[in-house]
Amino acid sequence: MYVVICYDVSDDKRRTKIHNILKSYGQWMQYSIFECNLTETQYAKLRGRLAKLLKGQEDNIRFYFLCQCCQGKVERIGGPEVRDDTIFFV
Repeated sequence: MYVVICYDVSDDKRRTKIHNILKSYGQWMQYSIFECNLTETQYAKLRGRLAKLLKGQEDNIRFYFLCQCCQGKVERIGGPEVRDDTIFFV
């Protein structure tokens, strides 16, 4: 599943921890936005890890799921090229 993850975390220390966790699951796109291509198991594990760090009313994380058709409709202007994390085995 392809997921865009956005977060708004008030505390610098918690925000850094969340950023570091997300770096191991996907590509950092902008300040608090990641794009991740995850299996259901990876998503469940990631969601659990992130939930443990959040403070109820102060923080929030949003998960936007994009179908394959919608992924092809993403437009980008400027910024560095998006790296391709696809691995092919022959």
